[in-house]
Amino acid sequence: MGSEGPKNITCHVTGFKKFQGVSENPTETIVSNLNEYVSKNGLPTGVKLASCTILETAGEGAKPALFELFERAAPNPDNESVVWLHLGVNSGAQKFALERQAFNEATFRCSDELGWQPQQVPIVPDDGEISNTRQTTCSVEAIQSLLKKKGFDVMISDDAGRFVCNYVYYHSARFAEARGHKSLFVHVPLFSKIDEETQMRFITSLLGAIAATC
Repeated sequence: MGSEGPKNITCHVTGFKKFQGVSENPTETIVSNLNEYVSKNGLPTGVKLASCTILETAGEGAKPALFELFERAAPNPDNESVVWLHLGVNSGAQKFALERQAFNEATFRCSDELGWQPQQVPIVPDDGEISNTRQTTCSVEAIQSLLKKKGFDVMISDDAGRFVCNYVYYHSARFAEARGHKSLFVHVPLFSKIDEETQMRFITSLLGAIAATC
């Protein structure tokens, strides 16, 4: 018989560098400091932090590092889930947002950091129309409930935009589905809205909530 109880998770976390209008991206700071933070404060039960990666804030420019990360990831051991957690910033937000889905559409409101500005382009042409979506298999309602119990102001969003965040999320959700992994994108506010220490605590609590709901 198989083992009982919640699965352990092996988590890969990504953030982004600066981009137009955001000279200091909080996700770059969070992801850069996450290993040191958890070495001092510990990780929730059942969570293993496998990698922390900073991506270019560019659609095609982010793909090489992202795909290399996908291919380097070890297959899931028994009773363990591989989770891809992607962090992006919403500079106008006051709270954290769990993104339920990604659209197969790249319509960039401004050029990305490598000068690309697609308009109504399918991210993966083989997937069909730009209206097509891929949804996370994480239990966002259950995750939100656990995080709210810890005092975090967190919402569920059905629209991650059409910029680089959505672009990366769509590729990740597609890869996760093919490999039997899980993928989740979370938008965070600027540190001027929610301070760095609170955001670091939020991310570790988020990892625990994902493990508890897998």
